[in-house]
Amino acid sequence: MKVVLENLTKQFASRQKKGEVVTAVNNFNFEIPDGQLIGLLGPSGCGKSTTLNLISGLETPTTGKIYFGDEDVTNLPPEERGVGLVFQNYALYPHLTVEENIIFPLQNLKGAQKMTKEAMHQKAVETAKLVQIDGLMERKPKELSGGQQQRVAIARALVKIPKVLLLDEPLSNLDARLRLQTREELRRIQRETGVTTIFVTHDQEEAMSISDLIIVMKDGVVHQIGKPQEVYDEPVNLFVAQFLGTPQINVFEGEIRDGQVWIGEEAVLDAQGREDRKVWVGIRPEGFIPDENGPFTCKMDRVEVMGRDVSVVSTHEKMTGKSIRSIVSAENKFRPDQTEVKFSLKPYKVFLFDRESEERV
Repeated sequence: MKVVLENLTKQFASRQKKGEVVTAVNNFNFEIPDGQLIGLLGPSGCGKSTTLNLISGLETPTTGKIYFGDEDVTNLPPEERGVGLVFQNYALYPHLTVEENIIFPLQNLKGAQKMTKEAMHQKAVETAKLVQIDGLMERKPKELSGGQQQRVAIARALVKIPKVLLLDEPLSNLDARLRLQTREELRRIQRETGVTTIFVTHDQEEAMSISDLIIVMKDGVVHQIGKPQEVYDEPVNLFVAQFLGTPQINVFEGEIRDGQVWIGEEAVLDAQGREDRKVWVGIRPEGFIPDENGPFTCKMDRVEVMGRDVSVVSTHEKMTGKSIRSIVSAENKFRPDQTEVKFSLKPYKVFLFDRESEERV
């Protein structure tokens, strides 16, 4: 089921200033392809959860339309939209067993959709097997781990075969190891069911690892939509470049002058054909090449061993943050008494942004 968002806007009355309006989602336009997993990504307060609530029907848009396929569902209540919802806190009923929690949505079906107890049990077992909890059907939520509770919540959302599955920060309550394992399971489940899925998270690594497409938002505005690797490799502005990537992109004050990119007094990269201007120079951590004759000189701080790679931590007077992180092969050797390090740069890992607008140039 494709989902179309057309000029979608949601405004709320400000809690801080009486009479003022806060725009949580601002003129959102996008078609979510059928059967895809979409990562809705951005910092806290960017409007991603509000967007999910608009799609589900828990919020009503101020303006704009929402379509499931060709059907306008903008004014339909949540129970008539055919959505499955999984929240951050899972919202399981503590007094019910796993099977009873999964069956609960089926008990509210009416008319031709109404099911017998045996049919509901069979459906619950099938869905539990899909998320690999069929051996836990008689347990109560308090007897389950966080990851198991999350699977119960997903099974409950899937049992009615939703048109669209909506996940709001579903992994945030899990520890790091379990989060990694569970996101892989989410991807498997989505592929096996083929249900169109929208996954809200502030964790960019999480979104990039399992999404077909990512939507990067800030302050209610969509900044970029694309395949995860494409957005990482071709950020449209400084915000997107800084939001994606671990460690974060290194950003320097720089300028384009006489066909060169300058950082301080060093011409670090060719910029033939570009007009002179002040820029932010963004360099991905993997964009540095240790080179004794390289054009870019930084003050050495320390080297952090990562196994296959090492992280060279250095500083530069034009760096906007505290330190530069360069990820290089562990085959590079550095002296304990080394006070500076010279780099060449990989041009495709260097991005230039206008100093005022912060748009890519």
